[in-house]
Amino acid sequence: MDIEVRHLRVICAIAEAGSLTRAAASLCMTQPGLSAQLRRIEAMLGGPIFDRGHAGAEPTALGELVLSRARAILPSVDGLIADTARAVRCGTASGQVRLGSVGAPLLAHLVAAAKDLLVGSEVTARCQYSPLPLLDDLAAGRLEAAILGDNPGNELPPRDGVVLHPIVTEPVFALLPSNHSMACCEEVGLEELLKDDWVMPPPDSDRTWEYWTSVFAQAGCQPYVPYEAEGRQLIEIVRTGLAISLCQPTFIEVPGVAVRPLKGNPLWYRHVLGWRSDGPVATHSDEIARRIREGYLVTCANSPAYMRWRQRNPDPRRPLE
Repeated sequence: MDIEVRHLRVICAIAEAGSLTRAAASLCMTQPGLSAQLRRIEAMLGGPIFDRGHAGAEPTALGELVLSRARAILPSVDGLIADTARAVRCGTASGQVRLGSVGAPLLAHLVAAAKDLLVGSEVTARCQYSPLPLLDDLAAGRLEAAILGDNPGNELPPRDGVVLHPIVTEPVFALLPSNHSMACCEEVGLEELLKDDWVMPPPDSDRTWEYWTSVFAQAGCQPYVPYEAEGRQLIEIVRTGLAISLCQPTFIEVPGVAVRPLKGNPLWYRHVLGWRSDGPVATHSDEIARRIREGYLVTCANSPAYMRWRQRNPDPRRPLE
């Protein structure tokens, strides 16, 4: 992982607040989540940035160096963001529709709808693991629309000029090796799975890890997570039988893995469509949202485990119809 502008903002926010608790509140994060992110930043920079104690957070010598550079860099970055956003709003980049998405099965439907409805526009797209940088890009005018996501109790914060429209709230499923003892079950208990080794994506600012661990705590224990991975690497660790994980219910089973619902549906995830209120997508937002919903239902049909779950749960909390 490379140092990003958002990491510099985190460091400055902690220094300005004088404590992680106050900084977490200003950043709309939890204190444990901010602490975890700070540890990752410090690991990237090679040493502690703050001395943390009862009196608060005081910059170390390394921290003072980082802060001096960050405070010099951020005004220029903010100026660049403001200038480019202004240029886009004034039409210097007219005809370009920039889309973004987290790891979700909805991006292709968003791109297809934009290409059909915004005729003559150049449509581009990029993906990112966490929704918060994408939301920041929407607010700054660097994206016209994006597929975002959040969890119960950790909903996306509002941003000026950005409309957030829920598409669907779906359960989170278990991802198991196909030879796992519970792979033959129609649904699996979270308490039993917590006895296995797990592979999880690295924690990030989207707070998904925090949400999961809070639900694990309610189930009685935390999983042992010897592996951190995402994407293809995570799937391969599961496929080889080294660990289990969680996944979206629309995940298409590949040889060697099994997707199964969790008993009692303890975990949920919400897909959200966001767009600039003053951008080209706003005019067609209702139709774009409708097409994404239709595309989501088609995607569901390719996941047998999810289709069976939907038949057993005819009225879950999903704003689709």
